[in-house]
Amino acid sequence: MKKILLLCSAGMSTSIVVKKMKDAAAVKGIEAQIEAVGLEQFHDKLGEYDVFLLGPQVRFKKDELSKIAAEHGKKVEVINSMDYGMMKGEKILDFAIELIG
Repeated sequence: MKKILLLCSAGMSTSIVVKKMKDAAAVKGIEAQIEAVGLEQFHDKLGEYDVFLLGPQVRFKKDELSKIAAEHGKKVEVINSMDYGMMKGEKILDFAIELIG
C-alpha cells in the first residue's frame, strides 16, 4: 500500500486533486492511501506516510520540511503547478509513486 499525503494551506482544490488521484489509483489497480491536510499537521503525520506532496501555494516550505522528512527516510516534493491547476490526478499519482520508488 502506497501512502501519499498532500499538504496545503487547507484549500478546497487539494481535496479535489486527492479524489482524482484516488480515482486514477483505482483504475490502475494501485492500493493507495491518499489524503490531504493542512501544512500544520506535517509533524503529526510524518510517521504515517511514504511521501509528502506540497501544493504549489506552500512550495516555500519545501526546504524546511525536506530536511525533517529526510531524517526519517522520506521525501517532500512540490506538485507541478500546471498539473495541480489542471487537476491531473493520474500524473500527480505517478509522480508520487516514482518518489516512493
